[in-house]
Amino acid sequence: MGIDKVKCILLQRYLKSTAVATVQELQQFIRQQIQEAYPGPEAGAIAQLVLEHVLQQSRMQLRLSQQEPVTAAQQQQISQAVERLRQQEPVQYVLGLAHFYGLDLQVDERVLIPRPETEELVDLVVKEHQGQQGLQVLDVCTGSGCIPIALSQHLSMAKLYGLDVSEGALQVARANAAKYQVPVTWLLQDVFEAVPVAHASLDILTSNPPYVLEEEKAQMRDNVLDYEPHLALFVPNTDPLKFYRRIAELGFLLLKKGGVLYFEINECYGADVQALLLQQGFSQAQVVQDLFGKDRIVRAVR
Repeated sequence: MGIDKVKCILLQRYLKSTAVATVQELQQFIRQQIQEAYPGPEAGAIAQLVLEHVLQQSRMQLRLSQQEPVTAAQQQQISQAVERLRQQEPVQYVLGLAHFYGLDLQVDERVLIPRPETEELVDLVVKEHQGQQGLQVLDVCTGSGCIPIALSQHLSMAKLYGLDVSEGALQVARANAAKYQVPVTWLLQDVFEAVPVAHASLDILTSNPPYVLEEEKAQMRDNVLDYEPHLALFVPNTDPLKFYRRIAELGFLLLKKGGVLYFEINECYGADVQALLLQQGFSQAQVVQDLFGKDRIVRAVR
């Protein structure tokens, strides 16, 4: 029997025993058990997230309660989470929760985990439209609904639409909208078919469409490839701008004159997406870099 198997058995026995573990002991334990799947500081950050979630405490509260005992039920929850994390399942799916632009959103394997880059897109939209009234917004490839729900918390909305081809994704989006009491019209729709939104009615169109090339799979971590929905991630190597081309066409039809389209993009195709939007007839298009200096957003004005 391998050393890892022995460790796992001992761990299960420990957490199922009547012995009382402290917060500090469990934090160390989580880190030790997942360090092969999540090496270095990442294991520590994940252990922190697991404890915050299970114990319902803030980071500061955990620091002040390191020697406090943890209940048997909480230990069992942590044990189950650790087993899933050891299989490289993303911590957001294990906890059923992702933090996004001040929100705590439900996520599972039906939706892509919201990324910090998408928070940057939301932040740009908020900054450019703060104070405007009665905005009409469509988010294409909405997934968990993170973009329209986050925008609704900071902008004055008259009408919100979220479109996705996956019914499973929209079930998650509906739950998130209900949690924050956001009235969104969810459209179960293939973006390559007609979209039931009035022409020239939108102020803003946002989209974080699939943009990872199939050939880039080899560079991706197993916890993404094995768990996150490929439908929301990948585009054919032969047509990397497939979604941008179609959504640009929609944007030109659905946006009011002066309305703005915001794309999250593959960093390799900033200039190509910019050129595509100008060819489509948008009056201006600009590539915006993310916090790491990579081309990440293209905004265009109708």
